[in-house]
Amino acid sequence: MRTAPTLLAAAPPALAHTSSDSRLLVAVLLSIGAIVVLITKLKLHPFLALTLGSGLLAAVAGAPFDKLLNSFSTGFGATVAGVGLLIGLGAMLGKLLADSGGANIIADTVLSRTGTKALPWAMALIAAVLGLPLFFEVGVVLLIPIVLLVARRGNVPLMRVGIPALAGLSVLHGLVPPHPGPLVAVDALKADLGITLALGLLIAVPTLVIAGPLFARVAERWVGPLEIPAATAPESTAEHDRTPSFGAVLATILLPVVLMLGKALADVVIDDPKAVAQRVFDFIGSPLIALLAATLLGMLTLGRAAGFDKARISESVGKSLGPIAGIVFIVGAGGGFKQTLIDVGVGNAVSEWSSEWHISALLLGWLIAVLIRLATGSATVATITAAGIVSPLAANMSSTHAALLVLAIGAGSLFFSHVNDAGFWLVKEYFGMSVGQTLKSWSVMETVISVVAIALILPLSLVV
Repeated sequence: MRTAPTLLAAAPPALAHTSSDSRLLVAVLLSIGAIVVLITKLKLHPFLALTLGSGLLAAVAGAPFDKLLNSFSTGFGATVAGVGLLIGLGAMLGKLLADSGGANIIADTVLSRTGTKALPWAMALIAAVLGLPLFFEVGVVLLIPIVLLVARRGNVPLMRVGIPALAGLSVLHGLVPPHPGPLVAVDALKADLGITLALGLLIAVPTLVIAGPLFARVAERWVGPLEIPAATAPESTAEHDRTPSFGAVLATILLPVVLMLGKALADVVIDDPKAVAQRVFDFIGSPLIALLAATLLGMLTLGRAAGFDKARISESVGKSLGPIAGIVFIVGAGGGFKQTLIDVGVGNAVSEWSSEWHISALLLGWLIAVLIRLATGSATVATITAAGIVSPLAANMSSTHAALLVLAIGAGSLFFSHVNDAGFWLVKEYFGMSVGQTLKSWSVMETVISVVAIALILPLSLVV
């Protein structure tokens, strides 16, 4: 089999296929098992556990000693450079939102117009609307302060409103363009973007209902009561002499949404990388710039509107970074473990194992995405790889079936997020859960989304 030349030593052709596959399987199982044991039994910090697990994976897979943690370092740096910066900016905006009373205003407005029984549905709707153009990580850091405050003010269990919010973001991330995974799959399979978007929304609505408000009741019983984490909870809800208006708060939160949506529309309408307008939209609509703009705007619409002077605004922004340092390191380590999995050749192994299957193209795309998702922890990597594997099958498909194949792959890419997924640690730390509680709630929720979506896609393919 083919392996990553930067990490694994070359193997004789006669031995490569007979021994490498089983060795990789052992390496993956040992490393994931070691991470779980180190965290749950030995109470080792997740950052250290993920680092040691990556080293064990590379060593058992046969990586040269001098490159044992090379992939881990690369993945860690890439994840922190991307997700870490977004978490930092999101934390700043969230802190301004909390300290200025803006989060209180959003929570009060939602609570005043929504009964307690309807709160999970309201949070699912809000998350879905915000999640349409947002990357999952950006949506999480923008929604968490609101979720926590709604749970506190509404006196409802955190899981009851948290799961619908996470489900709203995750469903859109996996099934609906303009998220990167579905867009890449649309391009690889030559599917029609408009049809994919329409069918994606059609599948997303019932999937969100089942995996969000309905499953939240189950997750609530499995996980038990949760306290609002001290590191991410909004500050005291003491009355402010001045508070920002609801319109200003909403405009600040929605600014990155509008900028990213503008970029997505420009990519579809203009579709010319050399055009000045598209280059401008590509710049201002990138997640980093969009969140940076929202943070800077928040200093005025939230901080200044609450009567904060320059020093108070600076203090609020500065204090936001301390509590999220641990989260950034854990998420970065998750990215490092994912990159190690990819570089030792797990993706290639899954591709070769699947080449001999003889099943429905939609089910095959879903299964390949599931296997890659379980092995690498990345929904985007799973989508891209699976789309590349099954792309020849889409050559003679109708436009609707090609779109459904995109959705089947996207559904598979969400299956059972666990310890090798940076999103797993992001959710765990923000909600203050243990590894076991995160598996019972977040991981099962992701699996429900994946299974319900493919269960809807397969019969739909017989009708359209």
